[in-house]
Amino acid sequence: MLGVWCCETVLRVRSYLLRVQLEDRPGSLGSLAVALGSVGADILSLDVVERAAGYAVDDIVVELPAGAMPDMLITAAEQIKGVYVDSIRPHTGLLEAHRELELIDHIAAAPRDGKLQVLVDEAPRVLRVGWTSVIRLTDAGPERVVGSPGAPETQAAQTPWLPLDHAEALDADADWVPKWWRDMDTTLAAAPLGDPATAVVLGRPGGPLFRPSEVARLGYLAGIVATILR
Repeated sequence: MLGVWCCETVLRVRSYLLRVQLEDRPGSLGSLAVALGSVGADILSLDVVERAAGYAVDDIVVELPAGAMPDMLITAAEQIKGVYVDSIRPHTGLLEAHRELELIDHIAAAPRDGKLQVLVDEAPRVLRVGWTSVIRLTDAGPERVVGSPGAPETQAAQTPWLPLDHAEALDADADWVPKWWRDMDTTLAAAPLGDPATAVVLGRPGGPLFRPSEVARLGYLAGIVATILR
């Protein structure tokens, strides 16, 4: 799923996050770097999302010259044999090393009644998603406990996937998903937060789909946060 932006957004944004799948062989990443450099892109950082037999999935943050169109990144990258651009979307800052540890430190240092807000505020940057919410299943139905600034105001009236006993990617086309979320082509993942009736939910408008490694990462993070909250 490749993001689409209006001209005003393109002119304003200079940094982009590319998720690319490429053959896991010597020289493939170097060839990709040369191809991106040929269109004026400056690689700011790279993070390995997933590695499997024969291929790797990487997140690459690049900066383009002012006024340059992001489509040229896709064209340049996919000229390389074995490279596929999974997604491209605006990026607001550099990827940071040890970002999960920083988030955990910030949550631990926050007042008890503010820990969940720190989690949802900082998780989008750490986990590269558009928004984060904490949802609790009550006798009256699901309720949002806290949400990040980008979390949609439209809430799910039902959450048939709760209670939840492990982290998983959610079916973004299911009937319970609000129409606004589907219209934004939002991919979803969730993990239990201390008890099966409470979950941290990630939303990624425009995709891409959550990789198994990303879901596992969410599960580990949610488990640590649950321990802090206890």
